[in-house]
Amino acid sequence: MFVEAILYQARTGNPWRDMPEEFGSWGAAYKRFRRWERRGIWKRIWKHLQSLDAKPLRHLFIDSTIVQAHKHAAGALKKRGGKAKQAIGKSRGGWTTKLHAACADERTAVSLCLSAGQSHDATAFPSVWKGVPKSRWLDAAMMDKAYDSDNIRKFLENQGIEAVIPPKSNRKMLLPYDKVKYRMRQKVERFFC
Repeated sequence: MFVEAILYQARTGNPWRDMPEEFGSWGAAYKRFRRWERRGIWKRIWKHLQSLDAKPLRHLFIDSTIVQAHKHAAGALKKRGGKAKQAIGKSRGGWTTKLHAACADERTAVSLCLSAGQSHDATAFPSVWKGVPKSRWLDAAMMDKAYDSDNIRKFLENQGIEAVIPPKSNRKMLLPYDKVKYRMRQKVERFFC
C-alpha cells in the first residue's frame, strides 16, 4: 500500500495531508518516502526497472520543460541549501524548476534531472547524459536548437553518435542535420504531455 500511495501522490500532485485515508497515515507515508529518498532506494528501484527492459537504445530524444513552483516553495531554508538545492529559480514565469529528460520513446525516460528555471538547456546536458545508460547501439540523439553548441556536437561525434540538432539562426555557417530524423523529436514532447 505504501508504494501505491507514493504512485497516487506522484500521479495527482496532491498535498501529502490530502492523501486518501485508505492509504493509511499521510505522515507515516511521507516519512518513509523521505527515508527511502535519503538512502537512495528510489534510484536503485529506477535502475533495476530500467535493466528489466533492456531493449537496444537506437535513438535518444532530449528536451526540457518548465514546472511552475507553488507559491509556498519560495521560502526554502538557506541553511539546507535554499532554492538552489531545490532547483528553484526565477524566470519570466516566476519561480520555476526545469525538468530535463532523455527519452527512448514517448513512454520511456532513461534519464531525468532538475535545474533552476532560468538555466539554459545546454548547461544541463552533462547532467542528463550522465544518467543515460551506455549503449553501443545508440545511433542518433535528437534535440532542439537550445542544445546547438559546438561542445555538445563534438561530444556526440566523439561517441560515434549523430547529432540531430537544427542550427541556431545566429550561426555564421549553418550546419546540416537530418530533417527526417528530427521529426521524430516529437516523441519527447509527447513524453512531457
